[in-house]
Order: sequence, then C-alpha cells, then structure tokens
Amino acid sequence: MKYFNGQLIEETAEDLAQIETDKAKAPITAEQEKADREAKDNLKASAKAKLVAGEALTQEEADTIVL
Repeated sequence: MKYFNGQLIEETAEDLAQIETDKAKAPITAEQEKADREAKDNLKASAKAKLVAGEALTQEEADTIVL
C-alpha cells in the first residue's frame, strides 16, 4: 500500500514487479550515465587539444563545440 494524492491505495503484483525491475536497473543506469558523461568530457578535451594544436577535428568532436 502507498499514498497517492493523499489516498491510500493498494499496489498490484504488476506494480510491485515493476518497482523491483526499476530498482535492479537503477545501478546500471547510473553507471551508464557516468560512463557517458566521462566519454563526452574526454571528447571535449580531445577537441580542445586539437583546436589549440591547429589540427582538424572529427565530426563528433566538432559537434561538442558550443558557439
């Protein structure tokens, strides 16, 4: 049972199964978000280093630049 909009409602077996599935996925999602953020930061650093050195950027690196 849980409160929803100030009313106590009963959760179904499907609700409880979805909650457990979401809990199991949460650490994987957090790890993936961290890996994605690190990859983007590395790509930005690479683009910056190439710009400073006067080298050509890849399209992916160019897409990270905000003008």
